[in-house]
Amino acid sequence: MLEIRELTAPPSLELFSELVELLQDMVAGGATSGWTEVPSTKAARDYWTHVLEAVGRGERRLFVATDNHVCAGAVQLALPPRENSRHRGQVQKLMVHSQYRRRGIALALVRALEHAAATRGLTLLVLDAHAGSAADALFAGAGYTRVGVIPDFWRSPGGTFAAAALYHRSLAAVAGEDEE
Repeated sequence: MLEIRELTAPPSLELFSELVELLQDMVAGGATSGWTEVPSTKAARDYWTHVLEAVGRGERRLFVATDNHVCAGAVQLALPPRENSRHRGQVQKLMVHSQYRRRGIALALVRALEHAAATRGLTLLVLDAHAGSAADALFAGAGYTRVGVIPDFWRSPGGTFAAAALYHRSLAAVAGEDEE
């Protein structure tokens, strides 16, 4: 059974290991998320340690999807530190393990993040996604407005460059959906 929850405390060692494997699986599948090759286990552990430290400082929120207690995906909400931008958040690192794709998990993670962001008082979400990717299609179909595309934004595995599609979504729309 699918469960989505926000991690507010350090995860179990088992879940932490599954997050490491999730990141490696995602990059192995072609989504770079900051890497040009699959990160080593140490690099992936360091990455998640950094994320969890940011969660502890209140700079980031982390949502995890589990299916029968196995990590199926994750997404992050970065919270800007500056006073003039505290009304918005940035959706980052939407990941679904290759064994769990095409089951609605990515959209469920995004909706949980949106609800938590609106509850926190945020009014705007922004994000970037690889243009032409499954994430690009997901956000386009999930009520996000595509602002434009930046060519050569990321270096992909193999050294080629990839474009980024930029999106935003007003959380007033989310509040309206919750009322229906």
